[in-house]
Amino acid sequence: MSWLVLVDKPGDLSNADTPHKVMTVRDYLLRPKLFGDMKPSVINLSRSYGYQGSGYYCSLLAEARGHRVMPSVETIIELSRKQLYRIALPDLEDSLNKVVRGLKAMPEKDFRLTVCFGRPDDARFEAFGRLLFDWYRAPIIEVRASGEAWWSINRIRTLPITDLEDEQRALLIDALDRYTRRAWRPQRERTHPFRYSLAVLYDPKADLPPSSPASLRHMAKVAARHGVEIEPIEKGDLDRLTEFDALFIRETTSIDNHTYRFARRATQEGMPVIDDPVSMIRCTNKVYLAELLAAHDVPMPKTVIVDSLKQAETLPEELGWPVVLKIPDGSFSRGVFKLDDAAALAEKLKDLLDESDLVLAQEFLPTSFDWRIGVLGGEPLFACQYMMAKAHWQIIRHEDGKEAEEGRFRSFAIEDAPPAVIETAIKAARLIGNGFYGVDLKETERGVVVIEINDNPNLDHGIEDAAGKDAVWDALVKWYITRLDARRT
Repeated sequence: MSWLVLVDKPGDLSNADTPHKVMTVRDYLLRPKLFGDMKPSVINLSRSYGYQGSGYYCSLLAEARGHRVMPSVETIIELSRKQLYRIALPDLEDSLNKVVRGLKAMPEKDFRLTVCFGRPDDARFEAFGRLLFDWYRAPIIEVRASGEAWWSINRIRTLPITDLEDEQRALLIDALDRYTRRAWRPQRERTHPFRYSLAVLYDPKADLPPSSPASLRHMAKVAARHGVEIEPIEKGDLDRLTEFDALFIRETTSIDNHTYRFARRATQEGMPVIDDPVSMIRCTNKVYLAELLAAHDVPMPKTVIVDSLKQAETLPEELGWPVVLKIPDGSFSRGVFKLDDAAALAEKLKDLLDESDLVLAQEFLPTSFDWRIGVLGGEPLFACQYMMAKAHWQIIRHEDGKEAEEGRFRSFAIEDAPPAVIETAIKAARLIGNGFYGVDLKETERGVVVIEINDNPNLDHGIEDAAGKDAVWDALVKWYITRLDARRT
């Protein structure tokens, strides 16, 4: 039994409608040992997913039993309130409006769309339906939208199967059949007996990738020795993700682009993933990191969270000159500005507050290098010093129209790095999660301070692994194997 469909009443969907086993919600809840060692994938078609109702408990207990389930409890909760799914609206509304602008006949000012396993009941919205399903893996979703020049999504909700009209019901049955056949397609033939397959999401055109294509090829050689196959995938391969056992994201992450959708999809499918969605949310916002480190007494530069232009008057007194301003979600030294006088500080702060409600201000701590400690699963993976770029105060120098310039590096064995640096990095990384993080630190007269924590740190062959050699890549591959072995057993 590969698939199991749950319904409240036998008449909601019969065994004649699908080749898969159909069971009532009540039977599934009350017979936890029915399947023995089998681990079916569960399609939960309960009439309601209300909190602590039977539909909610089906998804909750399916996860406890090791059954893959749709929708997951996470999806149920996120679709329960607009406040929780608001993060997806800009992406979804952009896709919706692209479709509408291409239509010969505009939809009504208020219209609704029903999407079954990513397939809409209006075929013109196919691209939007796929994107919605990428965000929220639920069998039946209803979207209500309104507008004229710009269409806004007013509501997204799961829809009971009993609310479907005859044509929508036929769409559901066909979409269910297509989805279950696609998701469990036979794996391609392999020339080597690999135990597991690891998808690596990367952008071949990226200027500053976290790992170069050459480094990923080296990782593939190391992984092959452990029986793990590495296959690069790109942002257009989201629908292929279920062909693989795990995911390693090697693009610069952001919660408002495809990297977050890949991470969420992998998590929903029960796949080990670096970076996981929670780590991405926590690490991509420097305001959150500042609060987190302060709450746990992790040393960091003097920091002020700024929400008003008026604070430009008091920042120099609190932090001294120069003042460093940071946007919450910058990466690779972008979005960090050093200001040396009051006029420049006020002007830059105004610009940044126009883009973000909160901005981070910190004291300037000049050093000739930054430490980067890679932490994997709560343990140190590598230690590296990044020197400042030539005639610059950051490790990467960005200038308009010019290629980014990076400083030199020195790689250290973990045991040769200062113990205080290693200990502080581990303490900081464990506050985020159990994945792969790069902790940036400075050694100052006051001691070691944490500058930031990266959820998507650089890992390049010949740089971060220069001291640890293949042991660095071995540890990374074994992180996946440990989790995949546990999932299998």
